[in-house]
Amino acid sequence: MASGKKKIKNKYTFAIFKRELPLHLMLLPGLILVAVFSYTPMAGLVIAFQKFIPSKGMFGDQQWVGLGNFSYVFSLPGFNQALKNTIVIAFWKIILGLAVPIVFALMLNEVNRNGFKRTVQTVVYLPYFLSWVVLGGIFLDMLSPSSGIINQIITALGGKSIFFLGDNRYFKPTLIVTDIWKNFGYGAIVYLAAILGIDTDLYEAAQIDGANRWRQVWHVTLPGMRMIIVLMMVLSLGNVLNAGFDQIFNLYSKAVYESGDILDTFVYRLGLIDAQYGPATAVGLFKSIISTMFISVSYWLAYRFADYRIF
Repeated sequence: MASGKKKIKNKYTFAIFKRELPLHLMLLPGLILVAVFSYTPMAGLVIAFQKFIPSKGMFGDQQWVGLGNFSYVFSLPGFNQALKNTIVIAFWKIILGLAVPIVFALMLNEVNRNGFKRTVQTVVYLPYFLSWVVLGGIFLDMLSPSSGIINQIITALGGKSIFFLGDNRYFKPTLIVTDIWKNFGYGAIVYLAAILGIDTDLYEAAQIDGANRWRQVWHVTLPGMRMIIVLMMVLSLGNVLNAGFDQIFNLYSKAVYESGDILDTFVYRLGLIDAQYGPATAVGLFKSIISTMFISVSYWLAYRFADYRIF
């Protein structure tokens, strides 16, 4: 009898697989790309434990140094400053990258004119599709201390010209503000979608109870967005050591290494310019381990305090 049930179950499972085979085949190209570009390169992590010489090949007769590359990197004079800059810049990008899109989505949701709302939404998310190569050139011109439009406005109002991209006091805030400006419009789309999914009966009930617009936002809209906010927070914590290489590489210079040099730019100079491949790979592995730890902790916190599960 049990054997008969097992056969029925196997036939049912095979029938489901056969019915969903086109869907599995649709996933196949994506899985191949992930395997080729995300998992296969992980074999190169062995370089972090070698005194790597390119001419011998990755799996050739390389000298094994164990944790020597890690000790060497951690002792370099610029590493601690790059790590500090990475954490500070990434922290503010994560915090403001969550807060600004939420506030913007709440404000835009209060606009009743649909045409104006769509226009504003389109205008603010367009910068997301521009690369930092393009935006870097634009900001270099706009923030120029001599001819930039921003400094022209400052001097016209009686202030002094500011070297935003060449002064360590202003470079870090400039990075954070320009990054938020580029990404907040696109991020707000997710929150606007969450707001549209809230049951309108809740707003009607709140109005009957005498709640004004502010209290409706606080007691209806924000609780309705809680799950997507938690999800975005969980996903963003994995970027705690990713401060934005593309942006900083196109905007920084030696004059602002003190405030703008991050782990990614540090690795770029260490690996591609100085050809120290082992230490550079060690830094990359260090970043990956820390990011994995943060993702795991954030997922546990989301489940523990918000009862949220990704799977």
